[in-house]
Amino acid sequence: MGAMKKPQITKLKTQYAVQQEEGQLLAARRKKVLIRRLSAFFVLTAVIAFLMVSTVVSQNHAEAKKLEEKEQLEKELAGLKNDEASLKDEIVKLNDDDYIAKLARKEYFLSEKDEIIFTLPKKDNKEETAK
Repeated sequence: MGAMKKPQITKLKTQYAVQQEEGQLLAARRKKVLIRRLSAFFVLTAVIAFLMVSTVVSQNHAEAKKLEEKEQLEKELAGLKNDEASLKDEIVKLNDDDYIAKLARKEYFLSEKDEIIFTLPKKDNKEETAK
C-alpha cells in the first residue's frame, strides 16, 4: 500500500465558483502589491535613517575636530600674548640709554675709554653648593 493518491475532483464552472476564484486571485495580487509597497517603504526608511545617522556622526566628528583646533589656537594665542608682553617690555628697555649701554658691554664687550672688561666663567650648581 503505497502512498495514498489524492482523489481528483473536477471543479465546477459555475458563475459563483469563477467569481470566487477571481476574488482569490485579486486578493493574492493585492497582497503581493502590499508586500512590495511595504518592502519599498522599509528600504527607503532604512536608507533615510542611515543617511541621518551618518550625517549626525560626521557632524559630531567635525565638531570635535573644531573644538580641538579651537583649544590649540587658544593655547597659541596665550603664548603670543606672553610674547607680545615681553616684546613690549623689551621695547621699553631698548628706549633706555643705560640699558643699551649695559647690553652693549655684556653682549659685545664694548667698553668706555680706559675701561677693562673681565668675563668670569659661570659656576656649576654643584660647585656652588660645595663651597
